[in-house]
Amino acid sequence: MAPSKQKALVLEKKFGDLVLRDVDVYKPGPGELLIKIHATSLNPVDWKIQKMGLFIENFPFILGTDIAGEVAEVGEGVNEFKVGDRVFCQGRFGNEWGSFQQYALLAASTTARIPSSWTYEQAAALPVVLTAAYNAFYNAAPQHGLGLKPPVSPEAEGAYAGTPIVILGGASSVGQIALQLAKFSGFSPIITTASLKHTDNLKELGATVVVDRNLSSNDLVAEVKKITGDTPIKYVLDSISLPATQQVGLDILAPSGQLATVLPVAVDVPKDKSAVATLGILRHSPQHIELLETLYHDKITGWLERGVIKPNKIEVLPGGLAGIPAGLARMEADQVSGLKLVVKPQETV
Repeated sequence: MAPSKQKALVLEKKFGDLVLRDVDVYKPGPGELLIKIHATSLNPVDWKIQKMGLFIENFPFILGTDIAGEVAEVGEGVNEFKVGDRVFCQGRFGNEWGSFQQYALLAASTTARIPSSWTYEQAAALPVVLTAAYNAFYNAAPQHGLGLKPPVSPEAEGAYAGTPIVILGGASSVGQIALQLAKFSGFSPIITTASLKHTDNLKELGATVVVDRNLSSNDLVAEVKKITGDTPIKYVLDSISLPATQQVGLDILAPSGQLATVLPVAVDVPKDKSAVATLGILRHSPQHIELLETLYHDKITGWLERGVIKPNKIEVLPGGLAGIPAGLARMEADQVSGLKLVVKPQETV
């Protein structure tokens, strides 16, 4: 039985501090689960909401959108989960859905079971970056993704065999998932940019070639051309999405090629190419919801068991929720590379 009160890390006002508070534990409604959160990870959007005042207008507010834990209570109409099940899901914006607390609500339709071979900490590093990469590739809405065929059937796995793809920023958390999905979809060669110290790890995840991210734009484009020859590049995913990397992505593309970004498109797009900014969130259009319900409810657990997606490298921060502000400061200072920062809310004093 869940307690009536819990610890939460609360953003009290726009541009304010994150402070620990006691808040009520929520009751799940129809189709919902109450989750005892054993692990959550930090994402760039968390510090950007706090420091840049993005997205949120109603305060106090509980940040965090990566949830891994056990089912503490089941709402009406939920038959596929029971108390004690190990699950993970991406949270949503809203205090009852945030992950920087000890208990939160989830929609059962977009909740997945954690395989026995995965820890809570590993699962907590997955949802936001998985959603972003999966949407970028497989959302068919022209304003949200590349519209590729999702690998949800044996026939669709490997559907893009022999088609080259470029993933800018392969060592980023989104980039690492994108490499694995690209491999699952059959793309070849899979070319990525990163610091060369990450080469061995990125090749294990699916990269065919790792190109030094420190090359000039012209040299990077020339290097990709050297790898692919006369084969046109139709697809580029930019997991960094600064204006400079977006421009490189467009330069790499052949005419009629498509660029997917994880931040708003910030460069001029030639008329013979296209660029879409993907959504790393669960709720938007009906098609978006259907795509992600299929992923989380039907497919992802099996893919994790098969090793299609491998765990990201993680660093567990001490102090439970109290360790989050220092972790977000490291992210803001660009001091985190190639791994996800994770905390255990139940360790909060």
